[in-house]
Amino acid sequence: ITAITGWFAELLAGAFFVEYIFGWKGIGKVTVDALENLDFPVVMGSVLISSFFFIVINILADVVYGIVDPRIKSVS
Repeated sequence: ITAITGWFAELLAGAFFVEYIFGWKGIGKVTVDALENLDFPVVMGSVLISSFFFIVINILADVVYGIVDPRIKSVS
């Protein structure tokens, strides 16, 4: 489960390159175009969206890991 979250980060980074190289419309192309044009609000927004998705995926992985392995659950 932990490895899957690492794969998600790699897929997200790879999507930026694939979108830019093939000219597909997506957050990666928008971000790279904004970097080329020094459009910092768009860059900050795309970084915010990407980091939000990454954080949500990590939180979901922690929850699923707690369900799969009951020893991990915190004692309160």
